[in-house]
Amino acid sequence: MVRVLCDYAFIKISERVLIMENNYEQFKKDVYALTKIDLNAYKEKQMKRRIDTLIAKHKYSGYNEFVTGLKTNPVLFDEFVNYLTINVSEFYRNPEQWDYLEKKVIPDLIAKFGHGIRIWSAACSTGDEPYSLVMLLSKFLPLNQIKILASDIDDQVMAKAKTGLYKSQSLNSLPAEFKKKYFKEISPGVFQISDEIKKCVMFMKHNLLKDLYPRDYHMIVCRNVLIYFTEEAKLEIYRKFNDSLVREGILFVGSTEQITNYKELNYISPKTFFYQKN
Repeated sequence: MVRVLCDYAFIKISERVLIMENNYEQFKKDVYALTKIDLNAYKEKQMKRRIDTLIAKHKYSGYNEFVTGLKTNPVLFDEFVNYLTINVSEFYRNPEQWDYLEKKVIPDLIAKFGHGIRIWSAACSTGDEPYSLVMLLSKFLPLNQIKILASDIDDQVMAKAKTGLYKSQSLNSLPAEFKKKYFKEISPGVFQISDEIKKCVMFMKHNLLKDLYPRDYHMIVCRNVLIYFTEEAKLEIYRKFNDSLVREGILFVGSTEQITNYKELNYISPKTFFYQKN
């Protein structure tokens, strides 16, 4: 009798797990229809855990009810997209890599391609990276010659980027000369970036998994984003970045995103985290 009850309980648990899995499959389709974000391209266990946490926080009973909430509550929808796209950023993240960028990469690009070098900051989040690029380039070029394309899938973070307000911890790795020259503390621990830096960045909504990629760029910066994607999605994105670069253009990735098979993707690697189109 005990054996029968245990078997029955196991069957019921298995059925419940299968229902949840099927619901999540439908949920991914619903999310794509609403946002054009393809959750199949993300590592499922990690992303599902994040989404389940958000659903529990708002006390929804499950995926179906949460989708209804997304359709009817604009504030929840914005929070969901912002939560989903995992926006973590800071100025001059990994300063030693920015040092190499200043001493080697930017001088080489200017020597090869002139002062009109084209740079794309992909998945730019709250703007820390493209604004860092502008400040670095200002050591080589006048600001009126600097134009950075910055893109992200999330309207909310791009709105923050355009506002240009940052907490002090975001500036911890930024060289003191830039903080002094281009930022103003407008309240304790809150800094406003200067308009002259903001004018050098053009923001564009862009989905790395779905949209066409801009072409003929001399450098693409995409850091600490692809770690959340599946291997198949990463390969596809790295190939598209390669197509977007001019010959000998540079792809600069994050410190957790080494491309082990870069040769197969038509890159050479002059230094870790920097990949040159072959």
